[in-house]
Parts: sequence; C-alpha cells; structure tokens
Amino acid sequence: MTSPRHIAVIDIGKTNAKLALVDVQTLTEIAVVTRPNIVQAGPPWPHYDVDGHWTFLLDALATFHREHGVDAISITTHGASAALLAHDGSLAAPILDYEHEYPDRIIAEYDAIRPDFAQTGSPKLAGGLNIGAQLHYQFATDPTLRDRTAQIVTYPQYWGHRLTGVAATDVTSIGCHTDLWAPRTGEFSSLPAVLGIEGKIAPARKSTEVLGQILPHIAEATGLPPRTQVSVGIHDSNASLYPHILTQSGSFSVVSTGTWVIVMSVGGADTPLDPSRDTLVNVNARGQAVPSARFMGGREFEIIQPGHQSDPSSQDIADVLASSLMILPAVDPRTGPFQGRHMQWIGEEPGTGTGRRAVALSFYLALMTDTCLRLTGASGPTIVEGPFAKNAEFVSMLMAATGRPVLKSDAATGTSIGAAMLMSTPAELVQPAAHSAVDSIEALKAYATRWHSNVRLD
Repeated sequence: MTSPRHIAVIDIGKTNAKLALVDVQTLTEIAVVTRPNIVQAGPPWPHYDVDGHWTFLLDALATFHREHGVDAISITTHGASAALLAHDGSLAAPILDYEHEYPDRIIAEYDAIRPDFAQTGSPKLAGGLNIGAQLHYQFATDPTLRDRTAQIVTYPQYWGHRLTGVAATDVTSIGCHTDLWAPRTGEFSSLPAVLGIEGKIAPARKSTEVLGQILPHIAEATGLPPRTQVSVGIHDSNASLYPHILTQSGSFSVVSTGTWVIVMSVGGADTPLDPSRDTLVNVNARGQAVPSARFMGGREFEIIQPGHQSDPSSQDIADVLASSLMILPAVDPRTGPFQGRHMQWIGEEPGTGTGRRAVALSFYLALMTDTCLRLTGASGPTIVEGPFAKNAEFVSMLMAATGRPVLKSDAATGTSIGAAMLMSTPAELVQPAAHSAVDSIEALKAYATRWHSNVRLD
C-alpha cells in the first residue's frame, strides 16, 4: 500500500481554526486556510462555533482535494476541551469554552473532589483548564446532562467522530491537565468514578493509530475517496513535540508557541514539579509522561503590543540592553510560573508599537520561557516551534539565558507538520535549524541575570 503523501490537517487552536495540507515527503504546507475561533456567548454557556468550523472544514477539504488531492486526514486541537455526545451521536450540550469562569461555590465543590497532583500530574488551573472542572460545572448547571451523555470524547476526537462515526479519546489529550488521567500509570484517575462517568469516557488510544475511514456523506460532500483514513488525533503541543521525538536523541526540550507557550522537556533532570507554578505532566504520542510548564505568551504579546509585529532596529536592542528596560511578570497573572503577580516596567515604559517596547517584550517572553525550562529540569538543545521561532530577539535571549543551543523550526505551524506525521513518516526527517551566534551574547546574559534577580526581589 502506498504511504499517503498529502495529509489534510484539521488544526483547531484557541485563536484560529485552520486546515493545512501537508506534503509529508517535503514536510511543507502547500495550502493553508484559516477561520477565527470566535467564542459564542451562549446559552447555556460560552461555547465554540463547531458548526461554523464544520462548514468551513468541509468546504476547504473539497477545495484541497480538487486542487491538490488529499490522501488522508489528521487532527490536532488545543487541549482542555471535551465533547459530550448524546445517544444519537450529536452533541448533548455545546462544547464549553475553557476560559469560562465558574461561581465560587462550584469551584469549592470541585476542589473537594479533584485528585491530588501526585496522581494526575495536573495542577489546579483557572476556569475550565482542567476538563474535570468543566464536567463538574456542566453537570451541576444542567442536572439532566449526565444522563443524556452517552460518551465523552476529547476535542481532536470530536472532529474525528464527525468524520468517521468512531468515538475515542487520545492519550495526549486525556493526559493534558484534565484531572481524569494518571500519566505515570497510563490509566484513568479516580475522578471519573467520583463524577459518575466511569464507562462514559471513550477509550484512550495512541495518537499514531488510525481512527477509521470517512463516512459516506463526508466523501460525497468533499469528493474524497470513501476509503480515506483519519488519524486518532493529538493535542496541539504534543503535535509540535512528535517530530522531534523521532529526530532527536538524548535530552531536549520543545517550546511550542502560539496563544500558549508550552515547554516540554524530554530526558532532563528528574526535578520535582511545583503545581503552583503551572507545571504539569503531559503525555506524548507514545503514551510517555513529559514534564511540562506553560504560560499564555501569545496572549501576553497581544496585551503589550496589540496589532504590532516585532521589527526593532539594532539601536532599539542596544538601548534596551544598556538601560535594562524590562517587563517583570506577570502580564497575564492567571497562568504561568508567576501566578498572582502583577506586571511592572523597570524603566520608563515605551509607547505601544515602538521598537524598544518590542525588544523588552521579546526579552520578557524569552525569560518567562527560560523559567519554564528550569522548572521542568530541561537539558540539551531547545527547539522553538511556531511564531516565536521567527522572533530573533526572543530566540537570542533564550539562547543567552539558558546557555544551551536553540534550534528553530522552519514550518509555518509545527502542529500541522507533527499531526501529519501521525499518518505518514518521510524517509528522511529534517533537523531544525540552529540559531546563529549572537554578537551581544554577554550583554544578553547580563540582562537575563538582572531580570531573574529583579523577579526574585519583586
């Protein structure tokens, strides 16, 4: 059987929904279309516009197949989302937005039943970032929902279910700070039984498996061959990690950037994780536990520099280094390693859109990433995926702060490439490119030292 070459990747991020067509042999995206992921206000709660996404995806699949040919479909999505399926396979309730905040009474009730971090590797997170908290809130808000729910699937498999009719979860999504999974033993935690959903959560499968073939009406709507296969799917940060599991040897870390900056450290020091600092245990595509940490770096970028790209001059960089102009954490105090702290500027705050502001922001994001790497016991090279890989100030400061090589992915979106590789692996895997030497490395190191000192004194 010929290995599929053109993989259509459904990639649902928190900010955008997209469909990318990946040529697996060249590891390039030959077509990409996107749609804003705008949360619907309700009722009964803020939720995702899955029907709008579905129409967009079917139209794009038809176009991609007509213009290029589609051999298979893979799926990757953000974490912290689950779909509750009714007995007829439809949604029993809209898919809850994980940023929705719950009443204090609901939060207290859930805190009393959630398993310990030692069992789940899952810290207590804001809103519905723990899927267990979402389920508890939904069942408390709608007392009939539990009985109306026949199966629970994680978000990549919601799209897989619409394509194939097969219900599943995948190990990376169910293992993504859900409170529902014990990553070190590879089984469900004690929480499903407490929530009364034992047996309702669809089986956990490896991301590299095939979920099934597209349903007849999907083939008719898109023109795809009826035997087109669909992957089980994968959590987006783990999609970024997957190619590097195949290419790297020894210890390394991957920094997946977007709305979230997710740090995943493989083979590093066995460092105790601190749940109060937004560290956690993820599960990779092979089902292995991976120490991780994160913060909302993309969101923080938009807060500080809304609508402006980082394009500073060499003089801007020199001025920031000379003056020690810096941002101290946290721009978004709800998540990350400095939760509860409030941002402050050291030095006079530059105007929005200025080069000096862009430099200080890039350095801040790099040093937050460095903090996450330290918390997860990282060693070896650091591989940066996503939009921050194109930010030279971010990458240079990260290399200076860590004292280790930084490699950059050339892919427009590492998640799509990684998800495509679930369905087909090229004969020769391309290594990420090393960031070039930096002339001002000593000044960057000194800046990083001052930043960490100021953070400790803050």
